[in-house]
Amino acid sequence: MAEKNSTSTIGAYKEGTVSIICNTVLFGIKLWAGLITGSIALIADAWHTLSDSLSSIIVIIAAILSKKSPDHKHPFGHGRWEQIAALFIALLLGIIAYQFVIESIERLEEHQKTTFGLIAIIVTIISIVIKEGLAQYAFYIAKKSGNISIKADGLHHRTDALSSIVVLVGILCANYFWWMDSVLGIAIALFLFYATYEILKETITKILGEEPPETLIQQIKEIANQVSSDKDLQLHHFHIHNYVTHQELTFHIRLDGHLSIDEGHQIATNIETLINQRWNIDTTIHIEPIGYEHHTD
Repeated sequence: MAEKNSTSTIGAYKEGTVSIICNTVLFGIKLWAGLITGSIALIADAWHTLSDSLSSIIVIIAAILSKKSPDHKHPFGHGRWEQIAALFIALLLGIIAYQFVIESIERLEEHQKTTFGLIAIIVTIISIVIKEGLAQYAFYIAKKSGNISIKADGLHHRTDALSSIVVLVGILCANYFWWMDSVLGIAIALFLFYATYEILKETITKILGEEPPETLIQQIKEIANQVSSDKDLQLHHFHIHNYVTHQELTFHIRLDGHLSIDEGHQIATNIETLINQRWNIDTTIHIEPIGYEHHTD
């Protein structure tokens, strides 16, 4: 478990540092191009890029906080700081998206037109390549470390790359449609809103707790039968809680009511030990007599 936590933290440091450096440079280039052309889409894209740097800073801070060992006030550790960081990133994306929508609508109402040049095209192409490269790097680190906030940061990079593609298409068509720049601003905002939704959906699901995958449930039932092949354990009521640095699994088993407390405890302990050895999951098993119907079943 300590090894997993260390891998997650190191991964966050690496991805966050690379992201901050690249995004800060890109922000300056995009903002310069946006100010020269007067394009709201380019300026919005620039601030979108800068928000990536801010979110990466959040990722690093969360990694430092989540590294703390469990204590009497936080017996499950501090791993969920990574999930809290993902929520902050989602909130940041949502606020930026809202601001872009408002400003784009105002420019539509004022019939403002933007004239793009070769500089805008070059800057946008550079942005697409770098941002997609950062996204792939973040996804690789997230998969290797299991850090959800790094994955959220990768999605942020991906939306920035996609928004830059939209901007590039808009630049190439801007001479034919006066409203193109404002529409692009709204399009970028939609990308941001979608990324916000995806991050919130995954993070909130893990914070609230979820049912384990059916494949895991079946494998646990097989292990339980190996522990006590002559008894009908009737495993049910599975729940899993993700604390990032470790997982907590709970479920119920039904045993013969005539078994002693020692016998029932030994069966449950043996199952818990095997689950921990195989999946590194801490398990708590609730014992019920055969025939008992739980009110939530």
